[in-house]
Amino acid sequence: MEEQVQVTAEQQKEFEHQLHVLKRGVVDIVPADDFERKLKQSIATNTPLKIKLGLDPSAPDIHIGHTVVLHKMRQFQELGHQIQLLIGDFTGKIGDPTGKSETRKPLTDEQVKENAKTYFEQFSKIIDMDKAKVYYNSEWLEKLTFPKVIELASKLTVARMLERDDFSNRYKNGQPISIHEFFYPLMQGYDSVALDCDVELGGTDQTFNVLMGRHLQEEYGKNKQVAMTLPLLEGLDGERKMSKSLGNYIGIDEEPNEIFGKSMSIPDELMMKYFELATKIPMEEIQAMKEGIENGTVHPRDAKMKLGYTFVEMYHGKEAAEAAVRHFKTVFQQHALPDDIEEVKWTGDKEIWIVKLLVELGMQSSNGEARRMIQNGGVKINQEKVEDVQLQVSLEDGMIIQVGKRKFKKIVL
Repeated sequence: MEEQVQVTAEQQKEFEHQLHVLKRGVVDIVPADDFERKLKQSIATNTPLKIKLGLDPSAPDIHIGHTVVLHKMRQFQELGHQIQLLIGDFTGKIGDPTGKSETRKPLTDEQVKENAKTYFEQFSKIIDMDKAKVYYNSEWLEKLTFPKVIELASKLTVARMLERDDFSNRYKNGQPISIHEFFYPLMQGYDSVALDCDVELGGTDQTFNVLMGRHLQEEYGKNKQVAMTLPLLEGLDGERKMSKSLGNYIGIDEEPNEIFGKSMSIPDELMMKYFELATKIPMEEIQAMKEGIENGTVHPRDAKMKLGYTFVEMYHGKEAAEAAVRHFKTVFQQHALPDDIEEVKWTGDKEIWIVKLLVELGMQSSNGEARRMIQNGGVKINQEKVEDVQLQVSLEDGMIIQVGKRKFKKIVL
């Protein structure tokens, strides 16, 4: 039985404050009593907790959904704890099988390094990267000899590994599971052994992997980490997990007007969840806003505009946020053209196929995407809807091309 940590009245007050902050938005803490003991011990001895976040740099851009766990890291950091960002440059070569129905293609060294560099630039908008400790798990995993790998593999049974839904489902459905995929959670867990971390963060879909670190720390005679899981944020469709591949995301590096406009399409019932998980706004203010919406003193549209403003301010600054609000009001509420339309100096043919024009302007990424946007009524020229995908456009100086509700370009000849 663990001994009770003795603290002064002032330390107890600090403990209660930190516990209140750190429990914000959390789904589960395993085990909760161990976390409270570690936190109290940290305060009593003035020793920061070591907080691990493992990152598998499989894609270079992050969206609002990814920031949920980063905000939790920020809270730990602001309370004086040491955050450990673990880049899975070695495990990334295997690919996280979590939630996958098939073996994932491994990343190259170049892909991992390039993605990690982009991550750091984006993370710095949320956490203080100068105070963060960054590790690459190739530092220890590449040095494991084969006997050590066999020893690591002996720490877990196949039956336990098949408790994971993705592995279990693939096994039942006769889909192949490569042996090396079993090593992914083992190696992720071994990272916690190497780093001696106190707490590991992850989304609820990472619960198995995060608990693996606790299991292996015990197997190697270390103090066991606490697993802290956070919810997965639904995307703009209000149903599925936010994902770039599903198109239901808000990217933190997107243009301010795009971030604000997308924020205004967040389902009303998810607004408070976005505020709680993806912003720094105090919970007391969020609760007051929620009550205001419920009793009719706050309009949902106004709350959503605050959310959009907050996101743009966080990632582009106050001026950009104020400009995005003005743009939204001009275009969407007054149905007028914005004042700050980007001008494009056109040097190509003056007669051009509308589909090709949209792609060359960078307003659509492919011919197929451009065709679909036209067929769905999402393209306008000088505020007139384009209905013919075969339209040949005669370009004129000052012509305004609009795609969707937020993309505008002015042709300059």
